[in-house]
Amino acid sequence: MMGYKSPLQRFSPETWSRQRPTYQDADPRVIAGALRWSQQLPSGNWYALAGSRSIRGDRPFGTTIAGVEIVAWRDRDGVLHVGPGACPHLGAPLDAAQIDDATLICRWHGLRVGAGNDTARWCPFPSYDDGVIAWVRLDAVGGETPTDTPILGARPADSTVHAVTRLTGACEPRDIMANRLDPWHGAWFHPYSFARLEVTQTPPREGITEENHRFLLTVTFRVTRRLGVPVEAEFTCPDPRTIVMRIVEGEGKGSVVETHATPLGSGPDGRARTAVVEAVIADSERPGFRFAHRALPLLRPLMNHAANRLWRDDMAYAERRYQLRQQRS
Repeated sequence: MMGYKSPLQRFSPETWSRQRPTYQDADPRVIAGALRWSQQLPSGNWYALAGSRSIRGDRPFGTTIAGVEIVAWRDRDGVLHVGPGACPHLGAPLDAAQIDDATLICRWHGLRVGAGNDTARWCPFPSYDDGVIAWVRLDAVGGETPTDTPILGARPADSTVHAVTRLTGACEPRDIMANRLDPWHGAWFHPYSFARLEVTQTPPREGITEENHRFLLTVTFRVTRRLGVPVEAEFTCPDPRTIVMRIVEGEGKGSVVETHATPLGSGPDGRARTAVVEAVIADSERPGFRFAHRALPLLRPLMNHAANRLWRDDMAYAERRYQLRQQRS
C-alpha cells in the first residue's frame, strides 16, 4: 500500500547482562517521594472492583474490599448493582444468590435484597461503570469527602478496544504503586517485553506537584527479538491507588494502561492482600485500526496474556517489597 509505514522497527538487541545498569538512576528517594505524593491524592472513596465485562447478569460477582464483603451484578438492562456480600438474615454469601433483575434471592431462605427490597440491614453501595472498569464507593472505608464518580486519568475517546486483567497478591496497594513508580526496572526485569528503556524525566525528590509529578521515558515494546515499537510514555497518578501509563508519542499515541490497586483485607496467614485491576485501552490514528474492533474476541486473550505475564513478575516485586517492610517492622 502506498504511503504505508510499519510501526515495527528493527533494533539490535543487547545481551541482558550487557545492558547499562540503572541502579544509580533508580533513586530510592525519588520513588519514595513520588509514592508519598500519590498517597495524599483524593480518591473520592472509590475502589476498582473488576473489569466491566466481569460483572454479569447471570451470576453475582463476589469479592472483599478492605475486609468488607461485596457482591455485584447486573439487571436485565445491564445496569450495575453493588451491595454488601452477606445476607442480612443469617449471613449467607450473596455471591451464590440467584439474580432476579435488580434483586438477589438468597439461596438459604429466599430473602430478596436489592431494588425495592433494601432494609436498614442491607443497603446498596454507590457504584459506577465507566465501560472499562466497574467501581464501588465505600465511604466508611475511605473516610474522605465522596465524589459522584471515580477520579480517572485521560483515556482515548473510544475505549472499545480494551482488555482488563485482575490478579491478587500478598502486599498492600502502596507496594503496587511503588512498583509502577520505578520505571527503571523495565528492561532488566521484563526483557521479553521492553528494550532500550531510558527514563528522561522524573519528579523531584521533594516539592512534588501536579505539574511535575510525572515520569517520562522512551522505550521499545518488543514484538520479536529484533522487532519492536518505539514510543515515548508518561506515568502519572490520578488517585492514590492508580498509576496510568499513557503513550504520548509514537504508535498508539493516546493509548493507556491503567493499573488500579484495590485493598482486599488480610488473608488466612494475616498478610495483606491486594487486587491489581489493570486495563489496557488501545487507540491508533491508523485507518486500519477500525478492524481491531472486529478482532476483539481474538485480541482480548492476547492482551490479557501479555498483562498477566508482566504482572507475574511485578507481583513478585511488590510482594518482596511488602515482605521486607514487614520484617523491618
